[in-house]
Amino acid sequence: MLFEEVELESESIKLIPLKKEYSEELVIASSDGKLWELWFTSVPNQKTIDDYIAHALIEKDKGTALPFAVLDKKTNKIIGSTRFCNADLVNKRLEIGYTWYSKSYQRSSINTECKKLLLSHAFETLNAIAVEFRTHWHNQESREAIARLGAKQDGVLRNHQKINGVYRDTVVFSILDSEWASVQINLAYKLAKHRYKKINQDKK
Repeated sequence: MLFEEVELESESIKLIPLKKEYSEELVIASSDGKLWELWFTSVPNQKTIDDYIAHALIEKDKGTALPFAVLDKKTNKIIGSTRFCNADLVNKRLEIGYTWYSKSYQRSSINTECKKLLLSHAFETLNAIAVEFRTHWHNQESREAIARLGAKQDGVLRNHQKINGVYRDTVVFSILDSEWASVQINLAYKLAKHRYKKINQDKK
């Protein structure tokens, strides 16, 4: 399993390699909802964006991460970010994390499209045997969103990390390569359902 820079594209979005020059657009995206104010997330703001991108690119250079900016194809604007991270290249495991979207794009099909693109690439191109998702114990919305993808909860890492002086309990989920076929069908169904709903709304 080896990371190579790539663009991933669906009907509504494009995942493009994260670059320093996207810093201003990312701050604009995170300002929609002031996402950095959620204490259990790691969304960048004007003060932290440079370090946020620098850290992502360092991990990319190490070969353990592949960070993306999320582009809305309709508006051609960056609306968030996500990445492959914590890759175990020997054992063919990786994590999908650091995912966030502008508030106006939340509760839409964007996350489902994004995850379908990433999971397809992980299992079908990178030949991963397992894809992990990790989130803060207190981030209930994130936990529910991960479960809806079809991921199974593996457990909770108690006192896993100390962030801003406070210990974080981390909930770990995963999808195995043997589960990907059924998960893929589920995601395709969710997207088809969303398209059907949107068509009906547009007719009104």
